[in-house]
Amino acid sequence: MFATRAPARPSPLRRSLIVSTAVLGLLVGNTALAQSAEASPPHGPDPTEESITAPRGPFEIDQKTVSRASVRGFGGGTIYYPTDTSEGTFSAVAIAPGYTAGQESLAWLGPRLASQGFVVFTIDTLTRYDQPDSRSRQLLAALDHLTDDSDVADRVDPARRGVMGHSMGGGGSLQAALDDPDLKAAIPMTPWHTTKDFSGVRTPTLIIGAQNDTVAPVSQHAKPFYESLPDDPGKAYLELAGASHFAPNVDNTTIARYSIAWLKRFLDDDTRYEQFLCPPPPDPAISDHQSTCPY
Repeated sequence: MFATRAPARPSPLRRSLIVSTAVLGLLVGNTALAQSAEASPPHGPDPTEESITAPRGPFEIDQKTVSRASVRGFGGGTIYYPTDTSEGTFSAVAIAPGYTAGQESLAWLGPRLASQGFVVFTIDTLTRYDQPDSRSRQLLAALDHLTDDSDVADRVDPARRGVMGHSMGGGGSLQAALDDPDLKAAIPMTPWHTTKDFSGVRTPTLIIGAQNDTVAPVSQHAKPFYESLPDDPGKAYLELAGASHFAPNVDNTTIARYSIAWLKRFLDDDTRYEQFLCPPPPDPAISDHQSTCPY
């Protein structure tokens, strides 16, 4: 019977080299994975003033109706999305209407934003009388549906999600940013909320107010909201000259221009669009502007 000879063990120095090489390989691999996960190639051609103010962007789009009966936590809605899949996945935006309004009040934003390279979900609320905090929960439920269960989920980057809203929907978008710090962008439009302190928000937020808003006067809503937000990671306040509370309910190039630039800069992390935000050019359509530029 032959004795089995134990294999030679590597020397302490060799063992150290093996372990160091393995650790280095793991670190390099993890770094590469992280960079791959964070990488988001720019969508679309280089932007110009003409391209972000045009009624339609460079992407062909389609839309899908989501029935109220097919979802939970919100009232259904319409998804607008680019038909081109050659540029990978797209950032997602959910948009909530104001008090007593339905998705049709903001329907113009769906195709306008989607044609710039976003998947956009204009939603109906459970009831037309839902308060801002309820609208916040519904926005987040809509984003979950969009990224997990919708027919276009494979077109959506679940790590790049944002919210918009009008009036109480705008207050809801602020609350959503407070409740979900993983959101990458928020745009409350003529927002209304009884809460005035949003200092806990960690989402880049563009607040759009209206100079002649008598429903949610900027001195009582939009401006206090903006002032309460932290400077980091970025915020901006835009006031529409001579506009009423209902300015977001009709096609508005100023709203579209700055919303596109904000979403591109923070949802897509596309720094090509910072030129349209920092600082904005003189514009008679804007009565007040404040921001933490550069971002």
